[in-house]
Amino acid sequence: MAKKENKTKNSVPNEKPRETTVEFLSSLAAVLVTGLFIITFVVQAFEIPSSSMENTLLIGDHVFVNRVQFAPKTTWTGPLLPYRQIRRGDIVVFLSPQTSGLYVVKRIVGVPGDRIHLRDGVVYRNGEKLDEPYVLHDADRYDPYRNNFPAVPPSDTDNLYDVWQAELPSHMQGEELVVPPGHYFGMGDHRGVSLDSRYWGFIPQENVIGRPMFVYWSFETPSDQYQRTSFGDRLGFLAHVVVHFFDETRWRRTLRIVR
Repeated sequence: MAKKENKTKNSVPNEKPRETTVEFLSSLAAVLVTGLFIITFVVQAFEIPSSSMENTLLIGDHVFVNRVQFAPKTTWTGPLLPYRQIRRGDIVVFLSPQTSGLYVVKRIVGVPGDRIHLRDGVVYRNGEKLDEPYVLHDADRYDPYRNNFPAVPPSDTDNLYDVWQAELPSHMQGEELVVPPGHYFGMGDHRGVSLDSRYWGFIPQENVIGRPMFVYWSFETPSDQYQRTSFGDRLGFLAHVVVHFFDETRWRRTLRIVR
């Protein structure tokens, strides 16, 4: 009988010890720290405020930006992370070289050494006409400076930054603009409205934040919403989002890859 009772006791599985409060808080802290690290150093959320990248990116698109890909390599993470150089055609988020604290998104048209010029709105790089199926042209918009950059001198109404207007001739060879080392030439896909490198100059390498990966949420947003900075305007739009979240969210754009 003694042996039988002993066997019965041994057959009862051991109960898993309950997680203590300290262990739970430690696990939660680890998750929060990991999430904070990813948001701070790996990906970052941005909202598209203007129409300069239509139809690739729309006003009200919210995107996650890969902050790692274009970052300088380090000796201890180099083999582990997918670093690479910025290429022609990449869409990048960067700090404006002219307006402090302003984030801008454009497509890279020229890399260091490239010769750029436009004729009748068409971009030529190193003498070759570019095939840009993503570009949006406005038939009713024509501007000599914008469409024939840089051969046509800017007028007083072209809104060039003074620094760029003075610097521009030093980067020209004939009727072409040459991209200097450590800089890039960026343009918006909506060429008729985009204020880009034609107006404020080159994008310094160190200003590049990263590459937009995909749209995680898109909401129908007025074109001038980014200019409404008062507390009342922001609160009013937040209330509008809450009320119209389902009917004004562009669901078809959710998780759309940015190319």
